[in-house]
Amino acid sequence: MKIGVVGTGYVGLVTGTCFAEMGFDVTCVDIDEKKIELLQSGTSTIYEEGLDQLLRRNLRDHRLSFTTDLQDAAQHSLVLFLALPTPPGEDGSADLSFVETVIRDLGSIWSESADKSYHVVVNKSTVTVGTADRVSEILQDFGLVAGEDFDVVSNPEFLREGVAVLDFMKPERVIIGTESERAAEIMKSLYEPFVRQGNPIVVMDARSAELTKYAANSFLATKISFINEVANLCEKLGANVDQVRHGMGLDSRIGNLFLYPGIGFGGSCFPKDVQALRNTATKNGYTFKILDAVLEVNDIQRNLLASRIIERFGGSLSGKKIAIWGLSFKAQTDDVRESPAHSVINGLLEAGAEIFAFDPEAIETTRAVFGDKLNYGSDPYDVLTDADALAVCTEWHEFRRPDYDRVRELMKNPLVFDGRNLFRPEKMKQFGWEYYSIGRPSSE
Repeated sequence: MKIGVVGTGYVGLVTGTCFAEMGFDVTCVDIDEKKIELLQSGTSTIYEEGLDQLLRRNLRDHRLSFTTDLQDAAQHSLVLFLALPTPPGEDGSADLSFVETVIRDLGSIWSESADKSYHVVVNKSTVTVGTADRVSEILQDFGLVAGEDFDVVSNPEFLREGVAVLDFMKPERVIIGTESERAAEIMKSLYEPFVRQGNPIVVMDARSAELTKYAANSFLATKISFINEVANLCEKLGANVDQVRHGMGLDSRIGNLFLYPGIGFGGSCFPKDVQALRNTATKNGYTFKILDAVLEVNDIQRNLLASRIIERFGGSLSGKKIAIWGLSFKAQTDDVRESPAHSVINGLLEAGAEIFAFDPEAIETTRAVFGDKLNYGSDPYDVLTDADALAVCTEWHEFRRPDYDRVRELMKNPLVFDGRNLFRPEKMKQFGWEYYSIGRPSSE
């Protein structure tokens, strides 16, 4: 079976490569010629564990190819996945202009082709509820007949950056949104090799599938904002959020996942998807009050660490050197979109600090944002020399077990603001550090 994937970002590149790894003939399309040249050479354009090896192997075995020619992929693919950007607009709604542009191109290609083959168009991107209907309408405007020439499917992705390959190869569930039995059977045949351990393939209507993606991400974001509120309350009451979340997480109805306090959520999904779901609700006459609170709490939390550092130094950081550990929005990725670490950096720069920053993977993606406003280190210790304070912003494993004596020797002051609660307060006190974390007793 031939598969086409339009878009080679995180979702598109992982989707295409993993389908090829399972034996399908996959063509990935992108308008970015430089990106396509890199991918054709076997060079991944994103950092994702395990992806490089799969990419090179499937290129070598001719199951995976990359092109800028949409027409070639469109005409020869039974199933065409759309993995296109859907950035938030000014009002928070998902911008579908990239999707609609490609659909019009497909409508033109298929309506003018002498080969009237049937195609399944799959929305893999996170899209507004009703997008499958809109895609079908556009294709019908070109004279194509739904159910004969094409069917549209919503197949939301649930990939976690950093473990996206594992998530695709062993999905907890596969959601297929369509009213077409023909399209549903084709989609199930695609995914059956990935669910041999018994995880479900769930078929539902397209609108429910579209909403499932938004609802899932918004619920996870809600858990994060909730535990951050609990952490802030712990500080007021003299409680320890580590103990509170442990007690909560033992309840099977709650679970312990996403109950880790910190400096807020970021990335390409949670902020955008929560805003989009709230916007969808508003447009349909419903006030989604919980999501208003989730976003408000997250905005506050993202500014918390910088505010505490500024307060500790009396309101100004002029002449102060602050070391930053972690720049990506989470560990195991170089993605800095909506990164809380960048919010911290902006607040520190505004207060006059000189920033020395390190991240195992996200230095170049950060450099693209801040340029020479920051100083970049080659390792975690490189940025600590004569630092007035250290701010930990991303939970990379490399930061969890530092050489405590070396850190103290390098820094001007053993002062640490831990935005990810990587270290134990009692140990910091034992080493004589001044230590602040989220929702736990300080060691000042």
